[in-house]
Amino acid sequence: MDMPYISTRKCLSRRTALRAGSISMALPLLDAMHPAFASTNSGQPKAKRFVGVSLSLGLHSPNWIPEGNGTSYKASRYLRAHRDLRNDMTIVSGSSHPRVTGGHTAEGSIFSACPNTRGSTGRNTISLDQLMAKHLGHETRFPSLVLNTGGSTSPSYTGNGAMIPAEEDVSKLFAKLFVNDTKAEQNRQSELIQRGQSVLDIIGSEAKALKRELGPGDQEKLDAWFTSIRDLELRLRMNSGWVHKPKPNPDIKSPRPNRNNSIEVVRAMFDIVSLALQTDSTRFVTLHMPGNAKLKGVDGISEGYHGLSHHGRDEDKIKQLTLVEQAVIDEWTDFLRKLKKSELLDSTMVLLTSNLGNASSHNNRNMPVLFAGGGFKHGRHLAFSQKNNYPLPNLYLNALHQLGLEQSSFATSTGTMTGLV
Repeated sequence: MDMPYISTRKCLSRRTALRAGSISMALPLLDAMHPAFASTNSGQPKAKRFVGVSLSLGLHSPNWIPEGNGTSYKASRYLRAHRDLRNDMTIVSGSSHPRVTGGHTAEGSIFSACPNTRGSTGRNTISLDQLMAKHLGHETRFPSLVLNTGGSTSPSYTGNGAMIPAEEDVSKLFAKLFVNDTKAEQNRQSELIQRGQSVLDIIGSEAKALKRELGPGDQEKLDAWFTSIRDLELRLRMNSGWVHKPKPNPDIKSPRPNRNNSIEVVRAMFDIVSLALQTDSTRFVTLHMPGNAKLKGVDGISEGYHGLSHHGRDEDKIKQLTLVEQAVIDEWTDFLRKLKKSELLDSTMVLLTSNLGNASSHNNRNMPVLFAGGGFKHGRHLAFSQKNNYPLPNLYLNALHQLGLEQSSFATSTGTMTGLV
């Protein structure tokens, strides 16, 4: 199959996509391509991993914030049944992303911590998981996994501020990770990769010619596009090494959750992520639960998730919301147990958070933060001021340092997080 030729001028003005099989490229958001393959170094037992779980509608604060602080805190309602994991996690209250407001619109800043004042037109910045994958993702077949329980949106953003579309289909995710392609498909992928590399040379040459005709603002955009092309070239080279290598076989069938029950989907996603980490198929994952979560079959629930989160202090709505959020927390803690059983929890940082501290009032302050594993000394509640929030990006800097990435800062961080050992 011939690779279609597309004029750079047309792409820049109309953001036309250049596609060939599983390889997709768009101008100037080339970096938004979801990576398909990478090289591996699976013989690294000390490799560090990160899993970021985000909730679009927060958690009801009276149910997740413990009483007391430090190591003597009293477990909150949501964590009361999970005492076996007390020393494996840290609860952080009184933290948020500085200069991030806008209620639901702050969803894109969950892992980027990019200031997102209401009405702002500024573009996003790289998310924590993608910064990790940028430096270390080449060591596994998949540099990162970006997942959603019911949609393609995600809080994962490239260095150019482009959102990476999430995978929401459990069966497709399982097949991507564990089902080998046919020999004919492998050969086709190899051919497409080689053709993709040659087309990059053609497009890059034309874009450089165009640059001389552009103003300073457009030249800056085009420079960002060149950066994306270089990133794509690197990914293509890494992809070629994986095409003919067999995928791991976990010897289980793909989960088949009820798509109208987001709790079942969350459980299935966690099961697959656990297998992906155990087989070292990837080391960096985000899983997002959006506000359109479906609750069919969840006992005691008669309203939608979004409506329940905007409870207006209605007792019946809070009661139902508690059932939903408890179920999510239970799935999260079961995921921690899976990692602990497979001896991966000490090397895997697992973060649960949200862009909203109070969904009912669309408040972005006092974000829920549960942080587990990763080799940190846990078993404590870090209780910062509810009025003068502590910068959550400081924890993100801790996570980068734990991976050996000695960044001096991340977004609006002011240093590493006080009390996180």
